[in-house]
Amino acid sequence: MDLSTLLSRAQFAFTIGFHYLFPQLSMGLAFLLVVLKVLYLWKKDDKYNIAARFWARILAITFIMGVVTGLPQEFQFGTNWARFSVYAGDIIAQTIAMEGTFAFFLESAFLGVFLFGEDAFGQKIHLLSAIMLWIGTWASGAFIIASNAWMQHPVGYMVASNGRLHISNYWAVLTNPWTGPQYMHTMSAAVITGAFGMTGMGAYYLLSHKHVNLAPVFIRVGVIAGLIASAFQIFPSGDLEGRQVAFNQPVKLAAMEGLFQTEKGAGIVIIGQPNTAKGTLDNPIIVPNVLSLLTYRRWSAQVKGLLAFPADQRPDTVALLYYTYHIMVGLGTIFLAIMGLSLLLLWRGWFFKLRWMHWILFLATPFPFIANIAGWFTTELGRQPWIVYGMLHTAQGSSTNVSSGNVIFTLLGFAGMYLLLGLLYVTLIVYETGKGPATLPTGKDQGGPHDHGNAQEPKTGEPTTPVAK
Repeated sequence: MDLSTLLSRAQFAFTIGFHYLFPQLSMGLAFLLVVLKVLYLWKKDDKYNIAARFWARILAITFIMGVVTGLPQEFQFGTNWARFSVYAGDIIAQTIAMEGTFAFFLESAFLGVFLFGEDAFGQKIHLLSAIMLWIGTWASGAFIIASNAWMQHPVGYMVASNGRLHISNYWAVLTNPWTGPQYMHTMSAAVITGAFGMTGMGAYYLLSHKHVNLAPVFIRVGVIAGLIASAFQIFPSGDLEGRQVAFNQPVKLAAMEGLFQTEKGAGIVIIGQPNTAKGTLDNPIIVPNVLSLLTYRRWSAQVKGLLAFPADQRPDTVALLYYTYHIMVGLGTIFLAIMGLSLLLLWRGWFFKLRWMHWILFLATPFPFIANIAGWFTTELGRQPWIVYGMLHTAQGSSTNVSSGNVIFTLLGFAGMYLLLGLLYVTLIVYETGKGPATLPTGKDQGGPHDHGNAQEPKTGEPTTPVAK
C-alpha cells in the first residue's frame, strides 16, 4: 500500500472520527427528548418540559456541528477514493443520497418545529415534532449504517461488463442481514452517549449546587435509559454483532481477540499484548473456553487463529484493532456497572447524599464518546485489507492522481478547521451549561401542560433536593 493511500486512510479516519462525536450524541438526545416530553404530558410536571427545552438547545448545537463536519466525508469519496467510487458508487451513492434527501431534511425541519413551535402549535404537535426528530436522526443513522454494512457484507449487486458494480436489488441492500445487528449496536451506543451526557450534566449541577431542582430529572431519566441501553449493548446487540463477525469475517474475530493459533475451546482475553512479530499474545489473562461458547455456542468449538489465514487477508493493524476492540468492550462493561450502581442508589434513596457518586457520573461523561470511536475503528480496521469485503482491496480503491503531499496538505487543513470548530462547540456548550435550564421557584414542582415554568431560581440558592455538602 503506497504512502498516499495510507495518508488518505488516516485523513478519513481523522475526519470521520471527529465527525462522529456529534451524531452519536444527537441520536441519543433525540430519543431522550421524546422520553422527557412523554413524561411531561403523562405526569403534568413542568420540570420534564423545561429539561426537554434545555436539551433541545444542546441537540441543536450538536446537530449543526454534525452537519458541518459531515460534509467533507462525501467529497472524500471523489477526491481520495475515486477508484472505489467508480467501482461501487452506484450502490453506495443510493443509501447516502437517501440519508441526505429524506432523513436529514426530516430531522432538520422538525428540530426547528421543536425549538420554535411549542407555543404556536401546542403540546401534542410539540410531542409529534420530538418523535419525528427522533425518527429522522435514527433514519439518518440507518442509511449510513446500510452503506457501511454493504461494504462489510456486499449484497444486492450485479457486475457489469466493464467491471463496475450496479445495484440489482435495492431492498436487499437496505435489508442486508449485516445491517440489523450493527444498527442496534450503534443506536444503543448513541443512547448510552446521550444518557451519560444527561447524567453528567445533572451531576455537575448537583456538585455546583446549581439548578438542583432539575438535576434529579437529568439523573433519573439518564440513569434508567443508560442502564437499559448498556444492557442492550451487551446482549442482544453485542452478541449478534460478535456472532456475525465470527461466521462472516473470522479473521477479524481472531485479530480482535489476539488469537494467533487455531484453538478448540478458545478463551476470551481479559488482558494481553499482541506480539505480531512472534505471533503470540504476551502476558495474557484468559478465561478458558468462553470465546468458543460466545461465538459458536459450544465450549469446545474451534476458533480459527490469525495464522490460519493467508497473510494478504489479515488486517494490517492487528495491534491497533485488538486495543480498540478491548477499549470498547471494557468501557461498555464499566458503563453497565456505573448505571447499575446509580440505579441501586436511587432506589435505596442514597444517591443524592453521596457526592462521590456524583463525581463518578460527571467524570464518566466523555467515555461513551471514546467507546463509540473505538467501536467504529474496530469495525473499519477489522475489514482491512478490503474496502469492499472480499471484492476490492483498499489499495485498489484510492485515487491514483492524488499525491502524498496533496493529502498532507488537506489533512493539516482539516486539523486546523476542526480545531476551531471544536473550540467553538466547547464554548457554546459551556455557555449553555452556565446559562442552564429555566428553573422553578421553591415549592413549584408541578405544572399544567401550558405552564412553561420560566421563573428564576430562588435567590437563597437552597436546593429543593437534598445534596451532601
